[in-house]
Amino acid sequence: MAHAHQKTDLHTVDFQVDPVVLELGQRFVDAGHELSLVGGPVRDLFLGRTSPDLDFTTDATPDQTVTLIKKWADNFWEIGRAFGTIGMRKAGFQIEITTYRAEAYDPESRKPVVAFGSSLTDDLLRRDFTINAMALRLPSMELIDPFGGVRDLHASVLATPGAPEASFSDDPLRMMRAARFASQLGVSVRDDVRLAMTQMAERITIISSERVRDELVKLICGRHSRVGIDLLVDTGLAEFVLPEVSALRLEADEHHRHKDVYQHSLQVLEQAASLETDGDGPVPGPDFVLRFAALMHDVGKPATRRFEPGGGVSFRHHDMVGAKLTAKRMKTLRFDNDTIKAVARLVELHMRFYGYGDAGWTDSAVRRYITDAGPLLERLHRLTRSDVTTRNQRKAERLAFAYDDLEDRIAALREQESLDAVRPDLNGAQIMALLGLRPGPVVGRAYKFLLEERMENGPLETSDAEAKLRAWWAQQPESSSEAPQPTASASVKTPADVEPSPTEEP
Repeated sequence: MAHAHQKTDLHTVDFQVDPVVLELGQRFVDAGHELSLVGGPVRDLFLGRTSPDLDFTTDATPDQTVTLIKKWADNFWEIGRAFGTIGMRKAGFQIEITTYRAEAYDPESRKPVVAFGSSLTDDLLRRDFTINAMALRLPSMELIDPFGGVRDLHASVLATPGAPEASFSDDPLRMMRAARFASQLGVSVRDDVRLAMTQMAERITIISSERVRDELVKLICGRHSRVGIDLLVDTGLAEFVLPEVSALRLEADEHHRHKDVYQHSLQVLEQAASLETDGDGPVPGPDFVLRFAALMHDVGKPATRRFEPGGGVSFRHHDMVGAKLTAKRMKTLRFDNDTIKAVARLVELHMRFYGYGDAGWTDSAVRRYITDAGPLLERLHRLTRSDVTTRNQRKAERLAFAYDDLEDRIAALREQESLDAVRPDLNGAQIMALLGLRPGPVVGRAYKFLLEERMENGPLETSDAEAKLRAWWAQQPESSSEAPQPTASASVKTPADVEPSPTEEP
């Protein structure tokens, strides 16, 4: 690593940059151009962090940049040329070099109108926040900080280089980025920035769902995700991005007959994040699926709240309603189907455990809990434990003890049986052979019968399973038993063709 000491009015920083950075800077200077490391990588130098992604800015045009790096880089690409950006790889680093810009946005458009500039200071002025508007001139390692980025980073404050209204008008996604940085870095937002976010919140609607989604994922996965969500809600941005979360604030009634569901949800989010594991554990953090399910687990409550006789409040079926609302919101934000299904399923299952400690469960009920959760079981364990936010210590201890007992029973059953993907004791091909059936709905019904038997009674010997299937078949209506018999040449589909999903509820 190369070192350079930069004296500021706040403290002395020992910058450590890879030699490849200085080498690239020297190439540009030797050719009569300027080159500076800029933005996040400079900010991270002050935070003691390093990244394999490096951003540079230069007075060289894209054509001139390509001439300088095409024989030096391991490989390069020109996808961002229209925006003045040339990308490349060198010595394990992903590098982007962008020509100085004086950028303007069409107020009604999502896309910037790019004009190349000639001034590093003007280029820094157009950036989102002062902590990202710092540059390290190369190869001299001179810090360029015209807008007080070091000061604001030292004070843990998020501010804009110019007027926040102008910055957010240029690119409304910067309002989401403000919340994301609050989550990632734990910084507060200066009053004028917060006010501009509040007044301009609706402009987030001109930004594509995909860009909003990407910022939201980074926010949720940040170290201070509760702070980021709170900022979205307080400024009104959540009304356009996550209105279901904003609606949770309406849940505290004037008689305080139940706890504040919004604050409860933020606490569950925090507690779920604290239960994530390291990379070798079952739920390596940060885990977006777990965290987002924790945030959204109660979003069905506003639609299901009922005031009962005697002063009670109920939220019947809020888990099912919440799962549907969560899936709908995630589809709007263009999440992939697997992530949508995983989060919605956790929301749907988060109440399943309650009652276990009072009534106890049969082995069949424990099997269903395992199979319904499927690969989400470890996340469901953490979500369910996180959902306990009561200040009643005795109640909290009782629920924790009950869940400990459930996990012990799950472990014991898993030792006895293979429960990760529970299937009947006979597969589809065996069912068809035994009953003389061709593939069709009747085979599916027989499969579900055997799956029910497996859930209720555990694994059976093949002969016992066959006997139960014959007994079931003998009781079926005559129309069911008139299914066409297979011919000698009839093909038999594989079990995958006829079996429902192993996690499907019978």
